[in-house]
Formats: sequence, structure tokens, C-alpha cells
Amino acid sequence: MSVVPVLSARLAAASVAAFGLTVDPELRAATKPEFGHFQTSLALRLAKQLEQSPREIAEQLVAHADLGDLGRLEIAGPGFVNVTLLPGTLADGVNNPIHGRPGAGKRVVVDYSQPNVAKQMHVGHLRSTVIGDALCNVLAYAGYVVVRQNHVGDWGTQFGMMVEQLLAEGIPAERLDLEEMQQLYQRSRRHFDSDPAFADLSRRRVVLLQSGDFETRGIWQQLVDISLAEFDRVYAMLGSPLTQADVVGESAYNADLPAIVDELQAAGLLTESNGAQCAFLPGFTGRDGSPLPVIVRKSDGGFGYSATDLAAVRHRVRDLHADRTVYVVDHRQTLHFQQIFALARAANWLPETTTAEHVAFGTVLGPDGRPFKTRDGGTVYLVSLLDAAVARAAALLADRDGIDRDAVAAAVGIGAIKYADLSSDRTNDYVFDLDRMVAMTGNTGPYLQYAHARLTRLLAKAGTSDSKVTTLDDPAEQRLALLLAGFDAAVLQVAETLQPHRLCTYLYDVATALSAFYESCPVLTSEGETRTSRLALCGATRAVLHDGLTLLGMTAPDAM
Repeated sequence: MSVVPVLSARLAAASVAAFGLTVDPELRAATKPEFGHFQTSLALRLAKQLEQSPREIAEQLVAHADLGDLGRLEIAGPGFVNVTLLPGTLADGVNNPIHGRPGAGKRVVVDYSQPNVAKQMHVGHLRSTVIGDALCNVLAYAGYVVVRQNHVGDWGTQFGMMVEQLLAEGIPAERLDLEEMQQLYQRSRRHFDSDPAFADLSRRRVVLLQSGDFETRGIWQQLVDISLAEFDRVYAMLGSPLTQADVVGESAYNADLPAIVDELQAAGLLTESNGAQCAFLPGFTGRDGSPLPVIVRKSDGGFGYSATDLAAVRHRVRDLHADRTVYVVDHRQTLHFQQIFALARAANWLPETTTAEHVAFGTVLGPDGRPFKTRDGGTVYLVSLLDAAVARAAALLADRDGIDRDAVAAAVGIGAIKYADLSSDRTNDYVFDLDRMVAMTGNTGPYLQYAHARLTRLLAKAGTSDSKVTTLDDPAEQRLALLLAGFDAAVLQVAETLQPHRLCTYLYDVATALSAFYESCPVLTSEGETRTSRLALCGATRAVLHDGLTLLGMTAPDAM
């Protein structure tokens, strides 16, 4: 049962009965145990309007409130009203958890990860993939039909350069791995910059690619296939459900781009500027106050990524029937998506009934507080980070017996990275610190995973069967039970706000309340109904930790 809406409704009814006013009581969790479980400052807010003292108003609210068998009310301080739930109410919240589905019947398209073909995935792809996976899981929990879209960079001038370089060197594309492909790109870039004749050939090769030339498309497809196979390997290591079936690269929209321009022109939304077709939208200006264009078609006739993103918006609404679209892309693209969404709405490709949300996130920093780089200033590849995290976890587990060390080390190491990424507000930068990430204490992934493993061991030792929470006499029991009843609300809040750190905070609160419960309430050595009830509370806590970690994209090991 979700008790907060019921309490709010009854206190609002008391306000109507006492004063004829319909007011949200704005219940908040109590800051201290002695203040009960919830508090409302409604009396203080009504004092000026009613020209009465807050305490007098609080007395009338309490007199008119009917909480039934849910709990009791108490006036505190200048006029706060404290709500203390009865043990039976708390037990019911644990025994009969609800599962809200506000997204039922709706479709959400989530665009995330977005690596580039012919390049290894790096630390910059970590955040988009981890945040995107967690949001997809949470949105599915909320009832949405979730459509994952991996908008891979597989089109553009660089492929003309690379194909031309391969032909010049006589190297079959199928012999390359991703590292060799990246080196090929670097060679072709240097060649392009230093040799005008090669640059011209590369540009012609781009035209051949875009027009469907058989040889060019064949080589390009081999480069794509090699890259996608490597991406699959990294996703599997990261524990991401993304597969090649979710890939809809930039190339997928190539045939739609002329129509994008035609439709925008027909709607009177494009203006020629220095030979380019641009949209000048109201409200978008540069630092000097001049209009800021969206370049849809370049002066050379080519299409920029704005045209591709507009085609993607149209496809997701028209063909995928999205009621909600989510883009998990770093904060540097904020202005770009504001313009794309505004232009798509002006073109009626993005109706007002479909929400479009840019889930912006900050940068991964190194110990020096700057964007994370290798010691020689190079890009940090994602695989190397994952390998390092698993190795660090394996070292911590070296003396543990009775566990599958390789599997647990992978779960703990990868989970530590994911939790560190998700546990802070996504809009903030954070420092990549493996020592802190894999710590078994504090607000870390391993701390939550260990809490789950410890509960699994305890329940196995007890040989417990399904039972119900019945006795909640100790404050530590009550605190834990109250938190467990809030799981659904915590998850649905993330589905609404797209801020996964809120779920992390909730799970950490559960784990710390569990620790306090262990200290105050013996489980295995207790007897009778108390033992049965406490074991049921442990089982419910284990389920919440398991489900919460799973939603975050983490594994919940049974033993550590």
C-alpha cells in the first residue's frame, strides 16, 4: 500500500472540513524519529490567510482529521503536525507492495550510447550507456513500451577518407580489427590534410558512398560490421542489453534527408544564407545577439547532422509511434537539441502530445579535476577502465572462499563503476576514482551488493519460507519497513524526472537502515512471531535491493 497519498487526502479533507479550504498538506518525511514518520507545515502556511496562530489551526486540523487505523497525529513546536504510522500500517506497506504503471499504453524511444564506427568506445561513452540502460529499465518498470535506439556514427566525410586510404594501400577491409581501423583513420586524416589530390579523391568517394556505389558501399559495410562486433563485446562486458538490433545509425536516415529539406522549405522554415539552407528560430541568438541558425543543408549540397537528427525525430514519432522521446547525450549538446526540438515542433514532426527530453550529463574527470585522459594525454578506452575495475575487485576478493571469484569480481567491479556514475546528479561532473568506487563502505555499489549478499546468506541459514511481517515494535524495524514501502514511489520518481541518482539515494538509505536494524534487532536468535516477522522483513529488504540494483543495470550477487 502507498500510504502517503491516503494520508495526504485525509489531511486535505480535514482542511476542507475545518476551514473550507482545499490545500495540499505537502507531507514530508520526518527529520528525526521523535517527530514520527511524516510532518506537515500546513498550519503554518494557513496562519496568515486565516489570521489565526499556527498552533490553533493545527489543533483544528487534528480535531477534524480521520486517519482511521493508519496512524496518529501530534502537534509539535509552533504548529507542525507529526504523523506516526501504526505498526500494522507499516507491515501492510511491506507485505503488499504496489507497482504503479503511469506509462502503461505509452511508447518511449530512448536514444543513447552512440559510439562511432571505426573508433574504439572510450570513457565518453560510459555515461551515456550506463545512464541510458538504467533509464530504460526504470521506464519499463513504469509500464512504458521501451524502444532502444543506438544512434551510431557511421556516415560522413571520414568514411570517404578511410575507403580511399584502404584502396591506396591495397589492404582488404576484412583483415582489420578495430584498433587497426582506428590507426587507418589517423593515417587517412594525415593524408587528407597534407595532400590536396587525396582530399579531392576522398570527397568524391563520399559522393560515391552516398549515391550507393557498389564497391564503396561494400568496403564501408565491412568497416561497420567490424565495429559493431566490437561494440557488442564491450556491451556484453559492461552488462548492457544493447545489441545490433538496437543500432539505427546515421546512415539509416540518408535517403530521408532530401525530403527533410523539401518539407521544411514547403513550410517556409528555411532561409538561404551564404549558399546554405538554414532555419532561424525565434529565441536563438549568439553572444552578439545575431540570429543563430540551424544549418540543414550545407552550401556544398551536403547534409549536416542537424538534418539527420531531424529525420530521426520524424521517424521516431511517425514510424515508432513515440509518446515520449529521450536523448541521453552530454551537456555540450544542450543548445543543439533545443534547436532541433523547436524546429521539429514548428514542422509538425514533433506534436505537443509527444515529449522530447534531453538527458544531459557532465564529464568524467581524472584525479587532476580535468577531463579524464591517459598519462600521455590520450583517450581512455572504455575496455581498459572495465578491466581495471574488475582487477581491483578481484584483488579485494582474493581471500574469499566459497564464491565464484571471477563472476563476483566482474559483478562488483562493473557494478562499482556503474553506481559511481549513477549515484551523483547526472548533470554534475565526477572524478573517476577506482579506490573509492570499489570500497565496501560508504555510498558505493559494493556496499549495496554486500548488503544483498549478507541477507541472502542469513535467509539461507534460517531456511525460511514465505511469511509476512507482523511485529514491528522496534524503531529500527519501523524505519526499515517505512523505507521498503517507498520503493515504488522512488522508482516512479526516476521515471518522471529521469534522474537515476534518486534511486541510488533511496537504496543507500535502505542499506543503512538495514545496518541499524541488524544492530538493534537480533534475527536468527529471536524467537516465535518476532523471529518470523524479522525474517520476512529481511526477505522484503533483499527483494528491494535486488530489484533496485537490477534497475540500475547492476548484478546483485548472492555471495561476496
